[in-house]
Amino acid sequence: MKRWYLLYCKRGEQVRAKQHLENQGVECFYPTVEVEKILRGKRQKVEEPLFPCYVFVRFDYEKGPNFTSVRSTRGVVDFVRFGAQPKEIQGDLVFELKQLETYTDEHSNSECMPQPGDEVRVKSGQFAGIDAIYQEQDGEKRSIMLVQMITKHVPVSINNSDLDLK
Repeated sequence: MKRWYLLYCKRGEQVRAKQHLENQGVECFYPTVEVEKILRGKRQKVEEPLFPCYVFVRFDYEKGPNFTSVRSTRGVVDFVRFGAQPKEIQGDLVFELKQLETYTDEHSNSECMPQPGDEVRVKSGQFAGIDAIYQEQDGEKRSIMLVQMITKHVPVSINNSDLDLK
């Protein structure tokens, strides 16, 4: 009977380990998440591992491959274990992670954020109660808003948690 286990891999070699494990007939799950980062001054979307250095694997150790051959696969350090035997992971947990991954692919973060030029109300913080015009994101947790100051709009960086995004 196939069971899920968790492997600890060498830093940066999870993809290599996954490829070699799949060549051995081992089912692998390596969840990633798309993150928007500013790299070299430009905003880019980057795939990052949800659990760095870890890969979920599913196989039947009685039919093969065995624990030793999986553990000695290139890029793998060892199983996550409690005591002498590798710890079995509940299949429901992996299933929920797979469901969550497909859900986040369908409902990306960019859909939640307003578009440039949209009017947004600031609900808390220094500018609470003020209507502002959304300009652009300023990192992962802040946005640049145009706030009316006396006679002109001034760009101000505001926490996304302070915005009323509805």
